[in-house]
Amino acid sequence: MAEFTMEKDADGVAVITWDMPGKSMNVLTLQGIEELEKLSEEALSDDSVNGIVITSGKETFAGGMDLNILAAFKENGAEGVFEGTMRGHQMLRKLELAGMDPKTQKGGKPVAAALPGTAMGIGLELPLACHRVFAANNPKAKIGLPEIQVGIFPGMGGTTRLVRKLGVMGASPFLLQAKMSSPEAAVKAGIIDEVADDPVAAAKAWVLEATDKDLVKPWDAKGYKIPGGAPYHPAGFQTMVGANAMIMGNTWGAFPAPKAMLSAVYEGLQVPFDTALKIEARWFTSVIMNPSSGNMIRSLFLNKEALEKGAVRPEGIDDQRVKKIGVLGAGMMGAGIALVSAQAGIEVVLIDQKQEAADKGKAYSEDFLDKGIAKKKTTPEKKDEVLGLITATTDYDALKGADLIIEAVFEDPGIKAEVTQNVEAVIPEDCIFATNTSTLPITDLAKASSRPEQFIGIHFFSPVEKMLLVEIIRGKETGDRATAKALDYVRQIRKTPIVVNDARFFYANRCIIPYINEGVRMVTEGVELPLIDNAARLLGFPVGPLQLVDETSIDLGVKIAKATKEAMGADYDDTTDEIMFWMYDEGRLGRKSNAGFYDYDEKGKRLGYADVVKDKYPATDAQPELDDVQHRLMMAQVLEAVRALEDGVLMDIREGDVGAILGWGFAPWTGGPLSWLDMIGAARAVEICDHLTTTCGDRFTAPALLRDMAAKGDTFYGRFGESAKAA
Repeated sequence: MAEFTMEKDADGVAVITWDMPGKSMNVLTLQGIEELEKLSEEALSDDSVNGIVITSGKETFAGGMDLNILAAFKENGAEGVFEGTMRGHQMLRKLELAGMDPKTQKGGKPVAAALPGTAMGIGLELPLACHRVFAANNPKAKIGLPEIQVGIFPGMGGTTRLVRKLGVMGASPFLLQAKMSSPEAAVKAGIIDEVADDPVAAAKAWVLEATDKDLVKPWDAKGYKIPGGAPYHPAGFQTMVGANAMIMGNTWGAFPAPKAMLSAVYEGLQVPFDTALKIEARWFTSVIMNPSSGNMIRSLFLNKEALEKGAVRPEGIDDQRVKKIGVLGAGMMGAGIALVSAQAGIEVVLIDQKQEAADKGKAYSEDFLDKGIAKKKTTPEKKDEVLGLITATTDYDALKGADLIIEAVFEDPGIKAEVTQNVEAVIPEDCIFATNTSTLPITDLAKASSRPEQFIGIHFFSPVEKMLLVEIIRGKETGDRATAKALDYVRQIRKTPIVVNDARFFYANRCIIPYINEGVRMVTEGVELPLIDNAARLLGFPVGPLQLVDETSIDLGVKIAKATKEAMGADYDDTTDEIMFWMYDEGRLGRKSNAGFYDYDEKGKRLGYADVVKDKYPATDAQPELDDVQHRLMMAQVLEAVRALEDGVLMDIREGDVGAILGWGFAPWTGGPLSWLDMIGAARAVEICDHLTTTCGDRFTAPALLRDMAAKGDTFYGRFGESAKAA
């Protein structure tokens, strides 16, 4: 069935409608490219056609490009990617020039885009090639270029056109930060031209009135000057220096796509427009051929989307969407859970021991919504609706009728057991009970329940309203319905779930804690503190391990260390306890006390590494190589991911990669720990492990699974990926 169709009206306006059969949102496919190319050429060559309007048959315009196109291009290597990209450029350029005489720039046919709703990626690049863009008056619509978030950049002319339209500084938030705008905001920014109640009618009217001058894009007009100045102009030079500094400051040079995009901009602004498109295509090809882009697309788009749609949901279980939830404990975690639940339209009962504490927990939602109103992200009506769904109380009887309970009290097995038993006395027999814990084994906590098959772990990350990942933990007796309930709930609150089997620290903390410990261990060895944190940032981590300790609080680390030592006994590694316990005793609890590995001012701003820490653990004269520090920080996490897979804690490698990136910011450019191992190869990973084992200790011993894969030349996605499972 056709993805693009065309109708010509009595006024001679050809309306090309994009409407992919069986899809809720349009994406550009190879078939679509061929159809659009054919229809636009037909309309431009038809004397009875006075102009063209391109629109959508759906509530949205388009969500981007079908990633199978890139896969098809890559089958023929870099040449295939470049040629395929240039074909797209040429198609859009024909639309943009619209048959006008190249010398007089007259005689062309006006082309307008009418966007009924969201337009992202190629869904915006196509309109940018039109002569005027109209969008529906739809505040919920999103207009922007999100490519940088999945490791690529707008390569179908979006980079070149937007920079020429807005200038480098004006375009940078939309290109480098993937800023999304409402139609009204997009008009103010200069991305699109007009908002209309009926964009198709407005586009038709404009087409019939457009003059030859209206069809000439600024960059094709004589005397055109780039807003803000070209790279060799004094002002433009400063802009480019600033843009380069911004990219390096935000990414530390770890991400290939932003650097490639800036190169395309810098080089493209010094040549004519058509040459700039070729330069954009070459840099786009470079990024597509880099393994990083493929890994990021797989993890942050394909795998993330699959998990959100229920890829690991137990089969044969009916809809388990939550209608009424009880949240036990109104501290920061419980308050955050109540907020996101109410925002999803779920009735919430927020319980604490004292009414004052329960009210404070509800006030957290009120404060959050007030800030949203101030930033025009929500409305007073929406605030009232959300707060109306939250009941703050001390009365357990209010939990009657709840179909999901999430307990978020102190990390103390005794307190959790007491709460579990008290709640089970009043909730319905079929109610699922979830505990929000970051470290305590679910199977042990479930012993307090009379319904262990209905007991499950739901581990939120803090702050709940900001963090995208939710880790669902199955105890040994957890049933499929409890798992399905947890998954359906996480989907309701629009977060990404991963499901793991029970073990101490589960998956995320199992990997995070060794990362932190390795950084702290290096402090005791005399490694310079900036070298430790900066080595991590240069790998693409949002924060280094020492800063992460300060952010999560040192007293929490001490509490976890004591509980772990009690549980593990002789197997516990206490190497980092001395420094952590010393800081705890000194009252250096991290950012919250304005003192930790860093010193802080009264507003909590980092001032630099603390002299008292550097004096207690002075740096040695001989410092390790950067590569060695980075390998230690990477392998501390990556080997735990492999062991989690080996032990059966991690059941799906997609969850291992997506969970790592969303849960603790594992170097997104890699696609996740298992993708990174595939990138460097198992054999190289074993070499690094053997070197670190010799120089640093047995904690870096390569797992048997990794050695086996190295011997056989296997990859994780080759052995454990979906295609391998299907075979």
